[in-house]
Amino acid sequence: MKLMLTAFSVMLTASVASAQEATPDNPLVEGPTWNELKDDIVGKTALLDGAALFSVTAPYRANDAATVPVTIEQREPAAESIDSIKLVIDENPAPVAAEIRFGPSMAPLKFETRVRVNQYSNIRAIAETPKGTFMTGRFVKASGGCSAPATKDPVAALNGMGEMRLKLFDRKESSPNNRREAQIMIRHPNYSGLQRDQITQLFIGANFIAQLEVKQGDDLLFAVNGGISVSENPVFRFSYTDNGAPDITVHAVDTDGNVFDRVLPKTPPA
Repeated sequence: MKLMLTAFSVMLTASVASAQEATPDNPLVEGPTWNELKDDIVGKTALLDGAALFSVTAPYRANDAATVPVTIEQREPAAESIDSIKLVIDENPAPVAAEIRFGPSMAPLKFETRVRVNQYSNIRAIAETPKGTFMTGRFVKASGGCSAPATKDPVAALNGMGEMRLKLFDRKESSPNNRREAQIMIRHPNYSGLQRDQITQLFIGANFIAQLEVKQGDDLLFAVNGGISVSENPVFRFSYTDNGAPDITVHAVDTDGNVFDRVLPKTPPA
C-alpha cells in the first residue's frame, strides 16, 4: 500500500507539473476597467493584436510591486517599425505610466523599464506603427506599489537627485552600425503623491520625472513622458544601433521644474 501511495504521489506531482507547463504564463485578462479607460487613452483608434509584432514580458507575481520589470521586444527584426509605445497599467491611479517615442536607431525594439503596480492589473503596451496601432500585454499580480515607502528618507533622496549612470553590456568601442545594449539609471525618488513620510506620516508631495530625452550625438534614441507609475530611481535598458558618437546625452525635467543634463561616455572604462 505504501509503495502504491508513493507511486500515486509521484504521478500526481508529474501531472501537476505538466499542467503548469501547459498553462499560458500571464496573458491579458478581461475586466471592466479597460472598457472605461479605452476611449480616454486611444479614442476610437482600432487596436490590432500586437502579439505577432512584439512581446511584453512581466512577472505573473511580482517580487516587489514598486519595481516591476517590463520588457518590450520586437519578434521579427525586419518587422514593422515601432514609433512609440503607451505603457498602461489598468488599475493604477494614473493608468498611463509612460508615453515613449523611439528614434530609428532603436529598431528592432528591445526596451525595458520598471513600474509601480498598485493592485492586480493588466499591463498593456500600445504601439504606434506606420501600419496601425497594436496592443498586447501581461496580467501581473502585485499590490501597493504606488504607496510603497521610498527606500530613502526625503532628505537623503533629494541630496543625490539627478545623478545618472550608464551601464554598457559589451566592451566594444563606439563605432557606426554596431548593435549595442545599454542601461541608464537615474537617481530620483519619483514620488507618486501616495507615499507617506515614515516619521511624520504626512503624505509626500508628488514629484517625478515628467520629461526625459536620451540621444547619441544629435540622434534621438528615446524620449519619455513619464508619470507616477514609473519606479523610484528609474532604469531604462535598451538596444540600439551605434552611430559613432562618443557619448549618450540625457536631458530630464521633473514636475518641480528641476532640470538634469548629463553626458555619459559610451566607451567603457579601461
